[in-house]
Amino acid sequence: MYRFKAIDHIQLAAPKGCEDAARKFFIDILGFEEMEKPAQLKKRGGVWFRNGSTQVHIGVEEPFAPAKKAHPAFEIENIETLKKHLIENGLEVVEDNNLPGANRFYTSDPFGNRIELLEWI
Repeated sequence: MYRFKAIDHIQLAAPKGCEDAARKFFIDILGFEEMEKPAQLKKRGGVWFRNGSTQVHIGVEEPFAPAKKAHPAFEIENIETLKKHLIENGLEVVEDNNLPGANRFYTSDPFGNRIELLEWI
């Protein structure tokens, strides 16, 4: 029998030339750090980030269309502090009270991909 242990990483698509905007969002706003991509993958473009054991890989896709329904969901500690931080940085926060036992909301990355943030209460 096998079992899933964890999600190794999430990949989100972005348009060509996305790297600087991705860095601003994931490093400057969300507090991730950039990871070195393997040499053989650098030529494809994009950028990788890590925050603790959570990894997000931004991959270039042409033609690009943002994910509006499919999304990663990040469990957050002190979500109200993060919500205030996002709003102060000009990001839209969409409240969602439809998941019992969770304080959650959505935002979007610079490319329009949906991001869910939640804290179990």
